Amino acid sequence: MPKSSSSPDRIGVFRALQLGDLLCASPALRALRRANPHARILLIGLPWARSLPSYYPGELDGFIEFPGYPGLKEREPDLRALPAFLSRVQEERFELMIQLHGNGVITNPLVSLFGAKRTAGYYQPGQHCPCFETFLPYPDETSEVWRHLRLMEHLGFPPDSDRLSFTIPEEERRLGDRLLEEARVREPYVCLHPGTRAAWRCWPPEAYAALGDALSADGYTVLFTGSPAERPLASDIIGRMRRPATNLAGKTARLGLLAAILAGARLLVCGDTGVSHLACALGTASVVIFMRSEREGWPPSDRKNHRVVSDIRGVPPERVFTEARELLEAAPYPPSETADARVALSH
Repeated sequence: MPKSSSSPDRIGVFRALQLGDLLCASPALRALRRANPHARILLIGLPWARSLPSYYPGELDGFIEFPGYPGLKEREPDLRALPAFLSRVQEERFELMIQLHGNGVITNPLVSLFGAKRTAGYYQPGQHCPCFETFLPYPDETSEVWRHLRLMEHLGFPPDSDRLSFTIPEEERRLGDRLLEEARVREPYVCLHPGTRAAWRCWPPEAYAALGDALSADGYTVLFTGSPAERPLASDIIGRMRRPATNLAGKTARLGLLAAILAGARLLVCGDTGVSHLACALGTASVVIFMRSEREGWPPSDRKNHRVVSDIRGVPPERVFTEARELLEAAPYPPSETADARVALSH
């Protein structure tokens, strides 16, 4: 916003996307709050994100569910719910609505219906720009985190850092401890998260099995996390392993509970999916496997504690294990006393 403008009291943020998308926007939300400490800030997002204000109590004050819209692929639009949604948003009388949902070709006309006094965001060059003062041309080559921080800077909301953030409520920390206790998980443990939203992003089950055996032989308890729909995949991988592992997939569907488990892990190994960004926000070391060029995803910016492994020809378990062992050895932890001989990385 121009420096001469007063600080808005009611701010809306439209970002109806998935977990990784919202985590990448957390530095921008933090900058927004720092510059507007007394404003009421609401997130407009998909149903899954209803609990997000509890994980960002300092940045978000509430949530409005977005029913979808033609042309936006994140959910099947419920057109009958659209009039009530628009009325609900307009009732808030937002002074500033920030469009953080892509290049604006579809979303800028939609956001203009929200009735905010001013709107801001990105626009696609060659397309209509709602306001040259508060909108910027969409930068294709910028990282997702800095794309939003650049917009915050333009609006007069300077960032403090590009660090991802996530707060685990104390209740869900206790639930995480209880789940680990009930599953008789011994420390130190590592998490393998084999599922992704797109099948082509998934590393093969036999590769996860070989990696799990190698990590187990190094003295680490191996946990599998994921959604209820991903539990059969985790069970299949465990069935291929020679050594024991614990299947928590389906039991960690609650976001804060998953975060509590990850926060105690020595390492996460996963594909190009939202949980990789959660590990970054929590400070848990990770190896992220990209089954195609990493440019097609959003790799972590901290390559010291978060390693990216990518090869269009396929990623072998040996390569992932090398990265995993380097990360684990960088912060040594006493190995399990029951650890025995090392196993090969192939069956």
